[in-house]
Amino acid sequence: MSEEMIIKTEYSDVMQKSYIDYAMSVIVARALPDVRDGLKPVQRRTLYDMHELGIRSDRPYRKCARIVGDTMGKYHPHGDSSIYEALVVMSQDFKKGLPLVDGHGNFGSIEGDGAAAMRYTEARLQKVSEEALLADLDKDIVDFVPNFDETEKEPGVLPARIPHLLINGAEGIAVGMSTSIPPHNLGETIDAMKAYMKNPKLTLEELLKIMPGPDFPTGGIVVNKDELTEIYRTGSGKIKIRGKVEVEKVKGGKELLVITEIPYTMIGANIGKFLNDIGNLVETKKTTDIVDITNQSSKEGIRIVLELRKGADTEQLTNMLYKKTRLEDTFGVNMLAVADGRPETLGLIQIFDHVIDFQFELNTRKYKTLLNKELDKKEIQEGLIKACDVIDLIIEILRGSRDLKMAKACLMSGQTEGIQFKSEKSRKQAAKLNFTERQATAILEMRLYRLIGLEIQALMKEHDATMKNIARYSEILNNYSEMAKVIIKELDRFKKAYAAPRKTVIENGKEAVFVEKKVEEMPVVFLMDRFGYCRTVDVPTYERNREAADSESRHVILCKNTDRICIFADSGKMHTVKVLDLPFGKFRDKAFPVDNYSNFDSSQEQMICVVSMEMLLAGKVLFVTRQGMSKVVCGREYDVRTRTSAAIKLNEGDRVLLTELLGENMQLALQSEEGYFLRFSADEIPEKKKAAVGVRAMKLSDTDSLTGAWLFAKGTEQVISYKEKEIALQKLKLSGRDQKGTKIRV
Repeated sequence: MSEEMIIKTEYSDVMQKSYIDYAMSVIVARALPDVRDGLKPVQRRTLYDMHELGIRSDRPYRKCARIVGDTMGKYHPHGDSSIYEALVVMSQDFKKGLPLVDGHGNFGSIEGDGAAAMRYTEARLQKVSEEALLADLDKDIVDFVPNFDETEKEPGVLPARIPHLLINGAEGIAVGMSTSIPPHNLGETIDAMKAYMKNPKLTLEELLKIMPGPDFPTGGIVVNKDELTEIYRTGSGKIKIRGKVEVEKVKGGKELLVITEIPYTMIGANIGKFLNDIGNLVETKKTTDIVDITNQSSKEGIRIVLELRKGADTEQLTNMLYKKTRLEDTFGVNMLAVADGRPETLGLIQIFDHVIDFQFELNTRKYKTLLNKELDKKEIQEGLIKACDVIDLIIEILRGSRDLKMAKACLMSGQTEGIQFKSEKSRKQAAKLNFTERQATAILEMRLYRLIGLEIQALMKEHDATMKNIARYSEILNNYSEMAKVIIKELDRFKKAYAAPRKTVIENGKEAVFVEKKVEEMPVVFLMDRFGYCRTVDVPTYERNREAADSESRHVILCKNTDRICIFADSGKMHTVKVLDLPFGKFRDKAFPVDNYSNFDSSQEQMICVVSMEMLLAGKVLFVTRQGMSKVVCGREYDVRTRTSAAIKLNEGDRVLLTELLGENMQLALQSEEGYFLRFSADEIPEKKKAAVGVRAMKLSDTDSLTGAWLFAKGTEQVISYKEKEIALQKLKLSGRDQKGTKIRV
């Protein structure tokens, strides 16, 4: 019976170690690419599985569900959605400059449409994947490691023959770190790598003359060329990219602004957001030059057309698009990859160092394997040639031997015991034989047709070719420059086959200057009905319709069009809305929910108070909560630019009951759920910071809470209805703050 061993340790130490182990597992085994082949584990495993399944570029397509299931079952024991997503991305030419998978079916679009389900789509390897990433796996070129359950073997890294990490880029989020590497032009990257191999003393500036910067599949314009040197030196920074805008003239003297290329960061749902942003610029009157917007994009490429009014300033409008929309955006570069088994942020030269070292390692292993095969062939060929010279003796040995073992022993070590020879001379000749085991086996397995004269000549030619290969492979393995030539020749082959012209323009662009037209300040009236629908009208319109406006609106606030409206909610939050963002027009124009213009959520919170920011900054605010807490806050504390901020700190389960601007000589009346009423002077409530909880306004039992709160000026009449009985609040007994109050019986 085995004894259990209990190890006592600090719980925090166990948690720390476990979390670090988990984090490193995610970093190395899931989220980050390897600098050598530029692939994350899920991509590498998917490509290798397709290679193993024989789904090559010259074979029929296979269902993606088969590929995903096989990959998940053999190599990647994680969600099928992550495997399929990796497969889809590797096939999208708008995300990858060099697609690795040839997809057949709906694999999504640049506008953010998702791919069809994996049961509908099909895929196979691209030719470049076979040649540049998966070739020579049978030559012991990389190490194979056990899979998750040790029933299969998988390559720890693919034998990539190109700097794939730079060509296709990478993106991934790990634990506490992320990677974002832009794609580059294949031809330029190969040229830069070749130049660096030929002259390792090349500076980064000299390399960037050959490979000037990223080349995004969507094109666009990089406008901070001078900052790229530092980005590629440190491996991190921000690349500023713009879409390409062209001006086209149409009949009637009008012009069109046509967006033909977009920033790489805009692909997906951001195209729709970009169109909405342009629509908002028109709706909010930031520009009146755009008459119509149409998205004419197709498989041929992006084409977003803005129809302009006659005489529009196209330069000013283009600058506005760069400033106010994502037509100009930043690509955050963080060239983080797994190098030597650990995550590291790498500069361009460091990446080239790792990739070139890997190329020499691959070729060393490849040519060692080829050399060993040629040496084996040489040994056998030499044995067969030698055997042809003494073929009569060998036949005599075979005919005189009792079994195969006896014949083989004679061929290898000249053992003639038990073998019947025709003459003593033959026995003496046989005793001198010393073939190797491999040669003896080949002789014994040799077919008689190999004794034909032409076959012997072919064997001699084959032997000559083998000797040349041995000399060539030995030269490559023993000479650095020869191996470098082999690598460069291979790079040239890939460049010739797969290089494409650069799509992204790199320049030092001028800063987009857009001066907004100053809004003419004017007084307006904010109107909101009881359903939360709001709009603004000018003062003369309100005056003409005052009676209808006051009766239909829950909130009527005179403010300026440059002001902000503040909405206090029972959740303790304050939401702000720019008056300029609200619809402005005629009295009977359509109103819209305030939820559309702010973060206020009518389904989650209740509106307690609505005031203008100007009124708020000039006064003080009184808060009362359902748990009986209260405080006064200076309005200037709410001068914030955020759309939502905390207005008051609430205890758990508490909600705001009353929020109102505080005036002079005000009194507060409170009603509890159990029927207690309390009236006292509002001056008794102290002024606090907005982050404070406040003080108790009324003593409540554990089961009681406030259901009503009224703030009114001293001496004014305030009548409420309580259980079908009218109660004049100003006639309630005047007490002090933090009293139990008087119970009213009905």
